[in-house]
Amino acid sequence: MAMDRNEKAPRRKKQLDVNDYVNGVLENNRAILAQTITLVESNAEKHFDLAQEVITKLIPYTGNSIRIGITGVPGAGKSTLIEAFGTYLCSLGHKVAVLAVDPSSQISKGSILGDKTRMEQLGRNKRAFVRPTPAGGTLGGVARKSRETMLVCEAAGYDVIIVETVGVGQSETTVRSMVDLFIVLMITGAGDELQGMKKGVLELADAIFINKADGDNKLKALAAKEEYNQILHYIPPATKGWETRAYTCSAITGEGITQLWDLVGDYIAHTKETNVYFERRKEQLFLWLQETLQSQLLQRFYEHASIKVNLPKYKQEIEEGQISVTLAAKKLIEQYDLLK
Repeated sequence: MAMDRNEKAPRRKKQLDVNDYVNGVLENNRAILAQTITLVESNAEKHFDLAQEVITKLIPYTGNSIRIGITGVPGAGKSTLIEAFGTYLCSLGHKVAVLAVDPSSQISKGSILGDKTRMEQLGRNKRAFVRPTPAGGTLGGVARKSRETMLVCEAAGYDVIIVETVGVGQSETTVRSMVDLFIVLMITGAGDELQGMKKGVLELADAIFINKADGDNKLKALAAKEEYNQILHYIPPATKGWETRAYTCSAITGEGITQLWDLVGDYIAHTKETNVYFERRKEQLFLWLQETLQSQLLQRFYEHASIKVNLPKYKQEIEEGQISVTLAAKKLIEQYDLLK
């Protein structure tokens, strides 16, 4: 059927090129910023080269933010505290980006928490940008996407980047490896909470904040703070030359929010003075390179035609007790080396 002359043809959405993405990010065009992050997060092979070209052009404009990681036990009020903290920083004139790193559903491969409306107030603030980051089902997915998203946000002019982890599995270690300082949120009942959280997580912390220190809970929070400070005497500091201590705060009343920002300032000043800040950032870049190499090599290995055929065979032989796991791995690698 012929189109009526007066009828307008639907407008095609313009396909952005490298310069469109780069200029849009540098101008802090929020629509293009969101599109750039979507491009960077994409698992599609056709988007990879374009995304990396964009990232490469943005690199000279990155690295100027303060990177803060925040984790905590379930129910500690991470999102509420981050919203209060971020809103406070915006009121001081800072530009804040929040990357909420959620575990991915193994069924849908989407973000478990992404469908929830989180940090509404902060999300509406013109000086803030809130982005849930689906992990793609792997810690490698969290690491690559979150690190590159962080670079994009820095290039867009956000001078404080907050990376929130839901605190499951090894995601805390992943986030620790991409930030300048790492804060662990707790609630009252130090002994009970330690049971539900690995000691290793406390070893990553540069500060511990007991949240919900308000109303009838305030005295309990102060007692928990003292309990944590006693425990911290026996745990090596996460950052050389810096003493990890516990504090109290309340996302509801705002108490402790100013102290939290003062602590961040003291920490950054101290680590820059001792050169720890700069050394850590170099180490993190090299760690990122190592993780990326491991991820890409594994992907190539599993996608190889020979491995796809032989892996199920060796799996069956292992299950039937015909071959050891170590020998099966050795044989698969040898086949890959011969046929690649």
